[in-house]
Amino acid sequence: MSTEVVENPGIEPGREEDHLVHEAVGPALTPVQTGVALAMGVIALVVSGSMPLLLGALAADGRLPVARIGDTAMVESLAMALTNAIFSSAVKPARMRLIGVVSILALAAIDFSMIFVSGWGVIGLRALAGAPEGILLWFTIGMIVRSTTPERWAGVYYTGLTLAELGLAAAFTAVVVPKFHADGAFILAAILIAVCAPLPFLGLDRYAVLPDGSSKAGAPPPRGWVALSATFLFTAGLTGVAIYFVPLAQQAHLSAQVAGVAITASLGVQIVGSAMATALAGRVHYFLVLMFTIVVVLASWASFMAMPPAWLFIAAAMAIGFVALFSSPFQVPMLIEADPTRRAAAQSGGVGLLGGAAGPFLASRAVGDHDVHGVVYLGAVLMIVAMAIYIYLRLTAGKSAAARA
Repeated sequence: MSTEVVENPGIEPGREEDHLVHEAVGPALTPVQTGVALAMGVIALVVSGSMPLLLGALAADGRLPVARIGDTAMVESLAMALTNAIFSSAVKPARMRLIGVVSILALAAIDFSMIFVSGWGVIGLRALAGAPEGILLWFTIGMIVRSTTPERWAGVYYTGLTLAELGLAAAFTAVVVPKFHADGAFILAAILIAVCAPLPFLGLDRYAVLPDGSSKAGAPPPRGWVALSATFLFTAGLTGVAIYFVPLAQQAHLSAQVAGVAITASLGVQIVGSAMATALAGRVHYFLVLMFTIVVVLASWASFMAMPPAWLFIAAAMAIGFVALFSSPFQVPMLIEADPTRRAAAQSGGVGLLGGAAGPFLASRAVGDHDVHGVVYLGAVLMIVAMAIYIYLRLTAGKSAAARA
């Protein structure tokens, strides 16, 4: 079956090696176009890294009940996941410059409007913010799944995102929130996002078709859904336990300061993890990376159950942070092997966000008032099931390819 190729109006004819990213279908992207595609995903999620701090500041100001902090984060993630899934499956990647500009300005306006709301208004606006965030993430995922080495570009993206999140979080923590409270932080975020509005004009206005000849992803085949379920379980397990780092430290008779150091150190090594994923892309198989990650995570969680000293708790948190970002880019080649049409890979962002929202929700049902260790058991079950799916997909990869042939 022949495959239609969509021309890239932003590229001049030339040698293949003159380009930075080679698409699986269609022409290559220039460095600027690649940077714009990655930047859109960074814009989508850069404030998310500081959202616990911002929502906590709103609660401290009496504008959001503490009990609603988790619900607020969950509805934003769900809205982002739903929007991303709809665009990935049903929207043709055309007129992307206009879509990008409108989405960036809408997100900036929503973040600025946070200074006027409290209570349910906060929850409603964060749900609205999830829509443009999901669309902007669609830009980045669309570029990554079309590249010949998706794990490399996913690693580049995660490295840039983590650096941006750390920088913004540091500014909020050190200067903005102490002096100007949550309102100052949301105003700064809105300004920084709005400044990026011209970026889409430097990027592509459309993406090439996928390997099956379709321009929009559509629904994955059954095997793609199986692979996506593993991504969902993997992400839900990680986020479900991570949200309880502080109570787990206290359960081990460690101070909140130790938990804070563990969380900060975990964020720091995430940069190293994503950078290593970028360096090893194409040189190591996704299956080895994912198996290694799950073993490290389960061992680290086991140490949380053993009343660890402070150094071991911090080391375990750092190990989890490293492998979490190291392994995330390798989810993409796993999905592509399971579904060569790349429809499942195109849905990976939305499914990951859904897992990130479901993890804390499930975890809150697995803990008691005086014992939070149930969250570790829950996380272990989710991880082991994800591991079983990875093994099944890998063992049956050859049979699946033969059946398609």
